[in-house]
Amino acid sequence: MHKKIRRQLDEIGDDFQVRVLEAALKSDSENFNVLFELGNAYTRAGRYEAGLDIDRKLILLKPENPIVHYNLACSLALLQRTDEALDELEVSFKLGYREYNHIISDPDIESLRDDKRFAELVERYLNSGKGTD
Repeated sequence: MHKKIRRQLDEIGDDFQVRVLEAALKSDSENFNVLFELGNAYTRAGRYEAGLDIDRKLILLKPENPIVHYNLACSLALLQRTDEALDELEVSFKLGYREYNHIISDPDIESLRDDKRFAELVERYLNSGKGTD
């Protein structure tokens, strides 16, 4: 299938998913699973500020969840808020996030990879097999 058509179909799918998830939130505005999926859908749709808002709500619901902090780091990185993104990435590591292969290939945090602090975090928490607080 032609790349342009595939991209357009993906965009339609993302927009549809966002609308469905937003509707689901109307009946349960603190549903963690719906919020989590909506944050991901906003990001896929390029709506990074909306995704960031959702990630901040998720942090309030599950402050000890390392994936929630990782996703917040991703949203901040996509918005070029490097210092905040690195801080949240470290929080996710402290809470136990250890998906090394995902971290080194995730396009959402591409903007962090050239920052020496990113390499230091990865070395401290992931490559060594343990983290320090």
